[in-house]
Amino acid sequence: MKKILTLTIGCLVLFFATSCFEDLDDNAINASEITDFIWKGMNAAYLYKSEIPDLANDRFSSDEEYAEYLNGFESPEDLFESLIYLPEDIDRFSRLFSNYFDLQNLLQGNSITNGLEFNLYFVPGSEFEVFGAITLVLNNSVADNEGLERGMIFRAIDGEDLNTSNLSSLLGQTTYTLNFAEYNDNGTPEAEDDSVTSNGESITLTKQGFSENPIHYTDVLEIDNTSIGYLVYNSFLSSFDDELNDAFGTFQNANIDELVIDLRYNGGGSVETAAYLGSMITGQFNGEVYSQLRYNDNLTSRNRDYLFTTSIEGGGSINSLNLSRIYVLTTNRRTASASELLINSLKPYIEVIVIGENTAGKTQASLTVYDTPVLFSTQNINPNHTYAMQPLVANSSNVNNQLVPSDGLVPDIFLSEFPGNLGRFGNVDEPLLAEAIFQITGSTGRNALEYYDYPTPPKEVNMSKFFHPLEFEMYID
Repeated sequence: MKKILTLTIGCLVLFFATSCFEDLDDNAINASEITDFIWKGMNAAYLYKSEIPDLANDRFSSDEEYAEYLNGFESPEDLFESLIYLPEDIDRFSRLFSNYFDLQNLLQGNSITNGLEFNLYFVPGSEFEVFGAITLVLNNSVADNEGLERGMIFRAIDGEDLNTSNLSSLLGQTTYTLNFAEYNDNGTPEAEDDSVTSNGESITLTKQGFSENPIHYTDVLEIDNTSIGYLVYNSFLSSFDDELNDAFGTFQNANIDELVIDLRYNGGGSVETAAYLGSMITGQFNGEVYSQLRYNDNLTSRNRDYLFTTSIEGGGSINSLNLSRIYVLTTNRRTASASELLINSLKPYIEVIVIGENTAGKTQASLTVYDTPVLFSTQNINPNHTYAMQPLVANSSNVNNQLVPSDGLVPDIFLSEFPGNLGRFGNVDEPLLAEAIFQITGSTGRNALEYYDYPTPPKEVNMSKFFHPLEFEMYID
């Protein structure tokens, strides 16, 4: 995220001049500059270009036909959406931004937030009433400063009980009051008889500009004569590569025996950072292929192998642990993209034991496309508009050419988070960490495979609208 590459969208785009109409007089065409930018950018860079007939290089026989096509869309967004390949199943991730300053802030980890992340569930017995469970409180955020903690339950906002009709309006406010509740499983493992009851407590929160440090929590646990490193890592932000390396320096100095990486709320980020993290975990595979990026047929010259390395570009030497096994904690809502790349890329080399749920299923990487006249330049961006795109441009595979499946990576040990017992990060009784500890020690912790009455979580609410547009992102520096 220190660097944002761009793809050219002018007639110098790559080498296929036929798609740019060599005799094109842009000033003579009655077409929006924005839609012209969108089509040419997608024609140049989109990973699934070959699957979209309207992106074919020979799609238009004349400038006039091209202009008529562009003018047939009511908005730039309509054109962009028409060029996405199977948006419900394959490309759920390409995005168009009307203001690229917002995009740049998101890529730097900057956002407007109160610091809360949460899951939403249906109140047991209802398909309409909703409650929330706080899963993450960002360090030094508004919510953190107010004393909110992971595991707290809220049933209402501004005194109004949550339901499927008012969720967006209530949670979309800049300022709101959370009304808290207690979750009661009534002593049974089934969710049907559980209840959520107000406890009369509340806190008012206001969203503000915030920059997140993705290294959320680190610790070294000494259990049964075993030293276990534990890292909660929430985003592959390249601007924090040095801090990540420092955390591994701490693990290295502690001479840890095992490592648990908690990626439950990590939606992805920099491919380069993912390669650095893989090199920090190992160290014995320097120079070997870690992951591979493969672009569309127009961009094969951009294909790249990421290698295990001993140093951070522009930084210092990598603190490597030389481990032959790690444990990774996952959720199906939030573990995505570069997080999946890490798991997929390490598996050919070391044992990776995944505990949690199926991951999100995003194997593709993206680049930012601005309206610029020069290939891969952020200079001379068209001043007449502020649109930019973040389309999928490449597939990421491991050294064995294996992609992350679209339905996600399957955990070795399936264990869902339960809203009534989320636990605290680093607490040895927190269910997923406890399971990892059991797998390591064979005695201490909880064995989920034998814990047959582990509670069933209530039905979850689709939360896609509450994630920012780059929540599941893997981008190329």
